[in-house]
Amino acid sequence: MPRKTTSKGLQLTGYRRPNGAVGVRNHVLILPVDDLSNAAAEGVARLINGTTALPHPYGRLQFGEDLELTFRTLSGHGANANVHGVVVIGIEPKWTDRVASAIAKTGKPVETFSIERHGDLNVINAASRAAYPMVQDASELRREPIQVSELVLSIKCGESDPTLGLAGNKAQGRAVDRLVDMGASVIFGETSELTGGEHLIASRCATPALKRKFMQIYNEYIQMIEDQGVDLLGSQPTEGNIRGGLSTIEEKALGNIQKTGTRPINAVLDYAEPVKPGQGLVFMNSSSAGAEQVTLCAAGGSVLHFFTTGQGNIVGHPLIPVIKVSPNPITCATMSEHIDVKLPDLLVGDINLDQAADRILDVFVRTANGRLTAAELLRHNEFVITKLYPSA
Repeated sequence: MPRKTTSKGLQLTGYRRPNGAVGVRNHVLILPVDDLSNAAAEGVARLINGTTALPHPYGRLQFGEDLELTFRTLSGHGANANVHGVVVIGIEPKWTDRVASAIAKTGKPVETFSIERHGDLNVINAASRAAYPMVQDASELRREPIQVSELVLSIKCGESDPTLGLAGNKAQGRAVDRLVDMGASVIFGETSELTGGEHLIASRCATPALKRKFMQIYNEYIQMIEDQGVDLLGSQPTEGNIRGGLSTIEEKALGNIQKTGTRPINAVLDYAEPVKPGQGLVFMNSSSAGAEQVTLCAAGGSVLHFFTTGQGNIVGHPLIPVIKVSPNPITCATMSEHIDVKLPDLLVGDINLDQAADRILDVFVRTANGRLTAAELLRHNEFVITKLYPSA
């Protein structure tokens, strides 16, 4: 039986948005719809202090599900509860309005600008004047008490090695169990990185329908890889994984799965589909590449991400804090500026899993309340849209 845990002991504060969603950061976002609009978006962000631009290489001549995923990723970031308001800039008005309309459903302030028939300079001028009051309004918002059950969180591991399977992911799994028991939603994914342990995930799906949906998504992803007719060794597991001591994807998967904890999987979603508070543990189809997976989770609504690492992955995100957890003593010594939770003492048995989970949740509370993570301090702002196939 799952252990019942209350959130009474966790004193959390955050920002409550007009639709009731709760965030732990308070960004004003300058969102380019396409690659051609990056310069204008970055121009506004340079002029107006307190804004964040999300430049990216896509948004032109995409079609079908690939286009829908880009729209879902962009509008999901605008709708994310860590965002107070959004200025959307696109080369032409129709797709710009489509992205903005999806964000506006949250009730937060949204302004749109298109560059055709105006030019960069006029758009930067007008968009900066729209961003200005948004930042002033955001600066006057005050944090208020929130509950863990109001949060959507996410997890991933990267640059994995045996220290994660032995210690780091087991501790993260213990923390995930506690968060789910307190009512949080926790997203995990990394579809290809479940290989060899996919039956373990399938067996935890809450209903037969969810199990069938998970296996369909997993099998289609693996078929896509096999259709390329190449050997994944070096890409999955990565050269960093191999250097760290992992020899097969199955070894990597069995370590990876431990960070998901033991609770039932209550939802199975495709790329960047929205996640609501109270859903518990949620599988989201995703690449296993760090920046892509964190971006998909943020688009789905995650406001804070846990990232366990063995060899030292340094990924961050522009909108959501990414907490790095490592049990590897070499990584903690040589890359200490990147690690938020150091657990080498768990690896050698000086502390137990519950004590390690306590340490992770202590940093979680402090981060949710405003403490900057290593990735935020070091400006790791990786934003990577998943691309399904070539553009037209």
